[in-house]
Amino acid sequence: MPEGHTLHRLAGELTATFGSRVVRVSSPQGRFAESAALLDGEVLAGAEAWGKHLFVSFPGDRFVHVHLGLYGKLDVHAEVPVVPAPVGQVRLRLVAETVLVGGDPALSYADLRGATACELLTRAERDLVVARSGPDPLRADADPGVAWARIRRSRAPIGGLLMDQTVLAGVGNVYRAELLFRHRIDPYRPGNTLRVGQWQAMWDDLVVLMREGVRTGRIDTVRPEHTPEAMGRPPRRDDHGGEVYVYRRNGMPCHVCGRVVRTAELQGRNLFWCAQCQRRYRSRALQ
Repeated sequence: MPEGHTLHRLAGELTATFGSRVVRVSSPQGRFAESAALLDGEVLAGAEAWGKHLFVSFPGDRFVHVHLGLYGKLDVHAEVPVVPAPVGQVRLRLVAETVLVGGDPALSYADLRGATACELLTRAERDLVVARSGPDPLRADADPGVAWARIRRSRAPIGGLLMDQTVLAGVGNVYRAELLFRHRIDPYRPGNTLRVGQWQAMWDDLVVLMREGVRTGRIDTVRPEHTPEAMGRPPRRDDHGGEVYVYRRNGMPCHVCGRVVRTAELQGRNLFWCAQCQRRYRSRALQ
């Protein structure tokens, strides 16, 4: 499932490509046809992301809400000579004409396929979606204290809380695994045993890592001393891209201590960690 940086990156692409332009809106697949007809020929104001939710805004406080889910994909194509016929199950298509510097016209289009959600919302409905979400580290208006208030009261494992979108918006399996490793925290440690200083350090780290993800379009979490060049090791070969410490490296040696990276299932998702670098948490009351 795409993580928050992907949605923020898409929001930027959509705004740059279609913002303040009249767009043709259609639903070749048909499932969004009624709503598309209401927006066709309108000016697209812009797009923004909140965690894993994408909102494309139109006049009249109307928003196309998109959640990509596990299989969704939104492809943006800027300034092409011809818009091709739709291929596959295109739920939503946006098309706009752009006048280039030389005065020649060019077309831009975007196709949405396989999304869990694609719906037209009012401002009030959009606000309800946001209200159910935790703070997003990529948003300037985010308050890490809101997430901390929920974490400090919960006995659930921190590895699960970080993936709970009502606690923290935009973090998925990759950022979850890598953040816990970088801070040497046992993923099974109860949330209410963390100290506020630990949480603030984790939040600050997430902000930096996820902003870099928006910039590059991939997730890189290893520190300079653990890059392939610094360690003399081959670069990672994985369809998710990026250099990581533990994510999907089960059975492989940890870049820091050499111990085999472990995996297990936590709340229905695969968890990855190093038992040496992320020592099992033991409450002082039990010691």
